Amino acid sequence: MSVKLEELKKLREANFAKHKKKKREYYLKSKDKNTQTKYKNYKEIDYSQELNSENFAKNIKLIAKKQKAHVDDRKEQILQKIEEYKEKKQSYYQKNRKKRLEYDKVYREKKKEELKNYRKEYYRKNREKILEKQKLRRNNQKEE
Repeated sequence: MSVKLEELKKLREANFAKHKKKKREYYLKSKDKNTQTKYKNYKEIDYSQELNSENFAKNIKLIAKKQKAHVDDRKEQILQKIEEYKEKKQSYYQKNRKKRLEYDKVYREKKKEELKNYRKEYYRKNREKILEKQKLRRNNQKEE
């Protein structure tokens, strides 16, 4: 049996090595493809000029305007998607209402039992401490 296990381990290692080699080749191939076009349209940025106090505020305002314009362009689509999501969620809950209610009931019962068991165990472990605290409280109340 151990011979068969050893053979399986060797086969697994060989397959894993083959998989890693294939994955590496794919990665290198896709990397070669992307490097040519990835940085083609990027321009070099002079950060000392971009981040000085005059240009910085102007650039931040420009970015904010672009983002606002983008959101405004897509506002209707975004609202429509949110509405579709709400409808989809509502229909799902209506469709699976009985299952959900049954699950909630079982879950609450389970948690109820766990809490009950936890309290029993806690009291059993700390019985002396709890009784001692109660005696002290009683004695303090009698003295007052």
